[in-house]
Amino acid sequence: MTATSTGIIASFHLIRYAGLDAMRHMAFDRPVLRGTGGLRFWRLLGTGRGRSMSLGADLRRWALFAVWDGEQALERFLERSPVAARWRDEAEESWHVRLVPLTSRGGWGGDDPLAGAAARPAAPPHGPVAVLTRASIRPRRLVAFYRSVPHVDRLLHRQEGCIASIGAGEWPLARQATFSLWDDEPAIGRFAHDGAAHRDVIGRVRRERWYSEELFARFIPFGSQGAWDGHDPLRPGRA
Repeated sequence: MTATSTGIIASFHLIRYAGLDAMRHMAFDRPVLRGTGGLRFWRLLGTGRGRSMSLGADLRRWALFAVWDGEQALERFLERSPVAARWRDEAEESWHVRLVPLTSRGGWGGDDPLAGAAARPAAPPHGPVAVLTRASIRPRRLVAFYRSVPHVDRLLHRQEGCIASIGAGEWPLARQATFSLWDDEPAIGRFAHDGAAHRDVIGRVRRERWYSEELFARFIPFGSQGAWDGHDPLRPGRA
């Protein structure tokens, strides 16, 4: 599918560098991104070693989630930005996907970055769906949260319909996120409602108020390029 050049879109970029010195880019890229035209919202994210939010960090792989005024703004960034140029020149592996917002609820830094952009079609999309979740975890709930992570991670590994998933975060421990790809919306529903481990965690999140802020958003992914762990998970005929 394609998006219009004027409608708000999002993008997710997963970059793996050869060495650990890639951490410096988290600082140096911020002023460049702040000055990027048409970039409504962005977050640079470190990534974990598991499929969900986890304590383990992969210091060679970093991510960018971004919301753009339109596809043309994203195109200009990819063609002209020194950040994108460095991805091309220095990344050992990179994967990029464009995202049409479907639904969004909650906040990120006090606002919903997709407010006014999500316009759900009359019928659920037939085909892959991307999901972004993020949360600010209350300090007193950190132990309970991370004790629950291995159970959810194991469930994701064997979950039918989950194409790929990665845990990410802005701050160590307390501000965490996941980005995942699913065969379709029914697959997301099966994970949310059929997995006992996931149902238990969600119940405790609500009862014990683990999060001070959270966001849940769904997208239609399109225009993916590059590789994520050696292949494009959205490529037709993927393994």
